[in-house]
Amino acid sequence: MTFSQLPLLVLFGLSLTALFTLMSGCEKSLSQEDRPVATADEQPNSQTALVEQTESPAAPAAQTDTGLEVITLGSGCFWCTEAFFRELKGVKSAISGYSGGAVPNPTYKAVCNGTTGHAEVIQVTFDPKVIPFTDILKAFWETHDPTTLNRQGADVGTQYRSAIFYHNEKQKAEATAYKKQLDASKQFKSPIVTEITAFEKFYPAEDYHQDYFKLNPDQQYCRYVIRPKLEKFRTKFADKLKKEESGEK
Repeated sequence: MTFSQLPLLVLFGLSLTALFTLMSGCEKSLSQEDRPVATADEQPNSQTALVEQTESPAAPAAQTDTGLEVITLGSGCFWCTEAFFRELKGVKSAISGYSGGAVPNPTYKAVCNGTTGHAEVIQVTFDPKVIPFTDILKAFWETHDPTTLNRQGADVGTQYRSAIFYHNEKQKAEATAYKKQLDASKQFKSPIVTEITAFEKFYPAEDYHQDYFKLNPDQQYCRYVIRPKLEKFRTKFADKLKKEESGEK
């Protein structure tokens, strides 16, 4: 081998590495270092911030006076889950955030480190006259693996747990019954480990997490992880999508 051939071999090796990474992209998530971290200005650090977040329009009350309902769902990375639910007819908003922990004002970095007890979640506000809660549950359970404890693919930790934080007893009863039905049907090879627990608090995630897929379609994680999953979702739930997403005029 001559020195003149060495650069070509290096480039060839790098190309193969890059190709392998892209091919496996749908099965692995970004590491903590690869994902963006909030700046100091985006990280709430006081009781004042706690009040602002829990009373913010992004954190609606359990019951609204407009006939809408709210449910809080955890199914792994909220970038994916938010992208799915925003496209369903009857869903008014899907806000990425944190729930189920004990530490006030959690930041993304702290949640990713697993030190707060929170799960990455989306808080969904929906019109039950347009989309019944059972359809919300169907979309939830069919867009992640609810049989892996504290894990979704390469994302490992309690922050990625499968969880339903119900806002009233009716939601609790319906979610529990649906889970039992799925287990009995053997739709999944292993038992469902989804946590079904009462909602307490929701903290909206930092601004750059909101509507992440729509605003960052060319980001690698969006292209090779979220987009393939979203395409499958659109096919499976075609009759449930908003017109602009289904392609209807």
